[in-house]
Amino acid sequence: MAGEIVLVALIIIGLIGRSPIIATAACLLLAIKLVHLERFLPTVERRGLELGLLFLTLSVLVPFAAGKIQTKDITAILTTWPGWLALLGGAAATYINGKGLDLLRIDPQIIVGLVIGSIIGIVFMRGVPVGPLMAAGITAILYKLFKLLSG
Repeated sequence: MAGEIVLVALIIIGLIGRSPIIATAACLLLAIKLVHLERFLPTVERRGLELGLLFLTLSVLVPFAAGKIQTKDITAILTTWPGWLALLGGAAATYINGKGLDLLRIDPQIIVGLVIGSIIGIVFMRGVPVGPLMAAGITAILYKLFKLLSG
């Protein structure tokens, strides 16, 4: 029963905080619980992140498949300083996301803090939720920095 209450709270917070992804995810999980399909929750937990990353990657690659990005566009990226900065930013983001994935595998309960922190960022800072990987990656960096500074 406590799980359902938390999910309903997340739905409400997602709606108030204008985060349809959090609200939808909580709705889907609540539906799974209410129709007694809990046996699928371990599979969702184990494979959900991979499936989400697959769809995210698909959506990013659509412009290539649709022919919206041509060879000249790729050449332009490699010959301008904003292009080089974009390459650096993309590489840094994927590295940080990898560290976040490692952290989530080692300490899966940290997701509670990430979700609450994301909700705070959405509601009070008018932020945009980009998912738990980046939040976990930043957390992993902050954790290592904290350990380094605290000895």
